[in-house]
Amino acid sequence: MRTILILGAGRSASSLIQYLLNKSTSENLHLVIADLSLELAQKKTQNHPNATAIQLDIANIENRQKEIQKASIVISMLPAHLHIEIALDCIAFQKHLVTASYISPKMQELNNLAIENGLIFMNEIGLDPGIDHMSAMKVIDEIREKGGKMIQFESFCGGLVAPESDTNLWNYKFSWNPRNVVLAGQGGVSKFIQEGKYKYIPYNKLFRRTEFLEVEGYGRFEGYANRDSLKYRSIYGLDAIQTMYRGTLRRVGYSKAWDMLVQLGMTDDSYTMENSEHMSYRDFTNSFLAYHPTDSVELKLRHYLKIDQDDVIWDKFVELDLFNATKKVGIANASPAQILEKILAEKWALQPEDKDMIVMYHKFGYEINGEKKQIDSTMVCIGEDQTYTAMAKTVGLPLAMATLHILNGTITTPGVQLPIQKEVYLPILKELESFGVVFHEKNVPYMGYNPNNVGS
Repeated sequence: MRTILILGAGRSASSLIQYLLNKSTSENLHLVIADLSLELAQKKTQNHPNATAIQLDIANIENRQKEIQKASIVISMLPAHLHIEIALDCIAFQKHLVTASYISPKMQELNNLAIENGLIFMNEIGLDPGIDHMSAMKVIDEIREKGGKMIQFESFCGGLVAPESDTNLWNYKFSWNPRNVVLAGQGGVSKFIQEGKYKYIPYNKLFRRTEFLEVEGYGRFEGYANRDSLKYRSIYGLDAIQTMYRGTLRRVGYSKAWDMLVQLGMTDDSYTMENSEHMSYRDFTNSFLAYHPTDSVELKLRHYLKIDQDDVIWDKFVELDLFNATKKVGIANASPAQILEKILAEKWALQPEDKDMIVMYHKFGYEINGEKKQIDSTMVCIGEDQTYTAMAKTVGLPLAMATLHILNGTITTPGVQLPIQKEVYLPILKELESFGVVFHEKNVPYMGYNPNNVGS
């Protein structure tokens, strides 16, 4: 049998494993599911005869290499910084590797070695990055093939809560790593190009520069800029494009309220707070406000952020329990971001009956025969439950499909890569449709960049 080694059995691995188990008999597969938690790995095998759960500490080099050596192909669902050691082992033992993570500089340095050894190191083959690349390149290639020239590309993606499970004022619940949500946009400036002009948004202004989008059947969303929208220009073959913008989607109103948490300093992860384990949520909020002998924390915050008492943003803050004097942080030497993450994790957790939702929206502006045209492409995916979430489905299924195509020799190009070649994206996008991941493309009047704003 062909052995697939899956490193990491966390939340995003559920749909990946389910897909491969369903294919295991017809495709002659045996899955080895490795995790630091044997219990978690065993749970993901579902007692299937074609799956084995093992406990594996990645730091144990001997055990790690022994398992990689036995595999036909390796899937790494580990945190991105751990991929490089796995990749080096895969080169040493001549194994293909598949990950959903962004290609790091260290991973890219292995490109020549991978090519020399005839190995495929497929990265960025999850949701975002992944499905965004594939669905974008499909339309971009079609526009080029009919003689069009790309002049605008905008791409937005959001992991959200499904409408039927949307029960809080923020219209948001966690469907992936809460820490990444709290730290979103930090560590650098957001940059993009708009009508031929380079634009930069510092973190402290990021959530006040949004674009509105309408998705048929699902209402209105807002998008804020990702860190670097320019890195894929060359990869997509769009070096001469006039507008290139990649963003994150939220429901309208989220960003304005989140910006106030940023302005307070609650998302800062650069220092630790004294006596944090004994601090109440009210103490935490008060620590960012000036001292006043008589004014309450509530009054000081409203004055500082200029929030009217009848403003829904005020209700959002109250809903988060930010003024609760009895709830304790309970984390020693915590940064503000860590404390905020704990507070939000309580309020924004997906409940057992909740469903999540993925929304993706692309805008393609192009010129053909002297005429400017636009195609809008949208995809909405609703999760089944807390195990088979939309996030797990859209991250895991492309990974699983790519793995099988590599094993079966239908993806053949060696090297460190992302899924922008037709041999990769055409069959995977086609198969994803049978799992409800469907893009709806429509021709619309060309609008140029961001119809909400004008000027240069």
